[in-house]
Amino acid sequence: MKVRFKSLPTNTPSLFPEDIFDKIGANDPVRLINELVDNLNIDHIISEYKGGGTTSFHPRMMIKVLFYAYFNNIYSCRKIEKALGENIHFMWLSGNSKPDYRTINYFRSKRLKNHIHRLFADVTVVLQNLGYVSLNVQYIDGTKIESSANRYSFVWKKSVEKNKLKLEAQIHSVLEDIESQIKEERYESHEKTLPKSIDSRELQDKIAELNHSVAQDNKTGKKLIKKLQHQDLPRLQKYEDQLKILSGRNSYSKTDPDACFMRLKDDHMKNGQLKPAYNAQISTENQFITHYSIHQTPGDTTTLKDHLNSFENQYHKQSKEVVADAGYGSEENYEMMAEKAIEGYVKYNNFHKEQKRSEKNNAFAVQNLYYNEENNFYVCPCGQQMNFIGKGKRISSNGYESQVHYYQAFRCQGCPLRESCHQSQDNRLIEVNYNLNHHRMKARQRLISEKGHYHRSKRPIEVEAVFGQLKSNNKFSRFTLKGLEKVNIEFGLMALAHNLRKLVKNRKLNRKNWLNTLKCKQHMHLFHKYMKIQKYKDTIP
Repeated sequence: MKVRFKSLPTNTPSLFPEDIFDKIGANDPVRLINELVDNLNIDHIISEYKGGGTTSFHPRMMIKVLFYAYFNNIYSCRKIEKALGENIHFMWLSGNSKPDYRTINYFRSKRLKNHIHRLFADVTVVLQNLGYVSLNVQYIDGTKIESSANRYSFVWKKSVEKNKLKLEAQIHSVLEDIESQIKEERYESHEKTLPKSIDSRELQDKIAELNHSVAQDNKTGKKLIKKLQHQDLPRLQKYEDQLKILSGRNSYSKTDPDACFMRLKDDHMKNGQLKPAYNAQISTENQFITHYSIHQTPGDTTTLKDHLNSFENQYHKQSKEVVADAGYGSEENYEMMAEKAIEGYVKYNNFHKEQKRSEKNNAFAVQNLYYNEENNFYVCPCGQQMNFIGKGKRISSNGYESQVHYYQAFRCQGCPLRESCHQSQDNRLIEVNYNLNHHRMKARQRLISEKGHYHRSKRPIEVEAVFGQLKSNNKFSRFTLKGLEKVNIEFGLMALAHNLRKLVKNRKLNRKNWLNTLKCKQHMHLFHKYMKIQKYKDTIP
């Protein structure tokens, strides 16, 4: 038999030209993104355009292109530019407009700088109106994402402070030598002064003063002044600038000063070394990201207050419930949630340990010691009193002040239980924070309740699943932009893209449920009616 092949459509003449945009399906995600952005209020972005000069690409079109690019895991502006000339979905979305990569990058990094959080919140409100989220509960967790900075160019606060102290001592020594020479020239007695901290401005004034005081024939003095001016002064200014950048942080990268060095779980050399990174905190509900914030501290404890405050500023309301792991269980956070009337399901460090039988039966644990509230003393397992000896303060890295009480036994020497009780060479000393214990008791009651069990079982599949989607499935393990402001924009676009993917998936699942429910003989007329309304009639098998 003769073999026959299908004819090529391009070689067959047609009476009417074909519209390539007809190839885009009625339910393609690009149409959802187009419709969603069309309904967003972007007057706050348009108002920043000054006018005059050449025409600008419309910001609504640029937002659609960026949303769809991140939806498809395209983060490079050059690749977006290429897609606008090759991909029919991008062509349709942009109306055949072709902004170059510089224009796209400028819009992303400059135009969206102060508006990305509002865009994200507006999309989240749309999800709320559709019933996907309620904003009444937040499942919170954080992850460290590597910066695009050089991995090996870093500045450490302790090293800067140490080198600055050495330099100040050296400067004082040189100043002492110059002043002693001046006194000798004038036949005056010279008394050494104790070295004190000196800044670059004081040193600059001192150099100007010495230039007038030192005689022209004093070559040694002039040489020392020249060294101060050209070597020590620039070094001192450099250390001051570095400390100013560090502020409350312990480190920063030279190529991205906003990034802080953090220990990531999986690094490029597979040995857990420190890398410049940002701490990204997210709130989720039904695996939709409802809020995000970027922080420059590696620990999660200090981020919760700012995260919840920014949520409140964004939506003008606060969630009724907050669920988080033990990394957030501090006295400051419990106090803050109580003030905001938030029902917090937040674990503390030894919550799971307390549930074990061995810990409950441990007679030496502080929480299991007998406390006499009337006379304010504890009783050790051996039976002797541990009397109150004073109060102390604990100040967190956020500046939060906690008050603790100290109790000490008076005769531990010769006690037969001493080895099991404590390892100190002195009498046993315990520290009790009554305010923290009160908050932990409330947290424990919530966590072991039926609702607490529900939230604790749901939290890992809420936040951890989202991080898995972002970092593993979408290959977003490292920022491509530098600086805190640009990192906020990039992560905001990633979070928006994640929510759009979830929305598309949920729409498909809802349609599939309709098909399974209605596709039967007795309900066939309803099925055809539904298909007609949704413009799916041509897809009926």
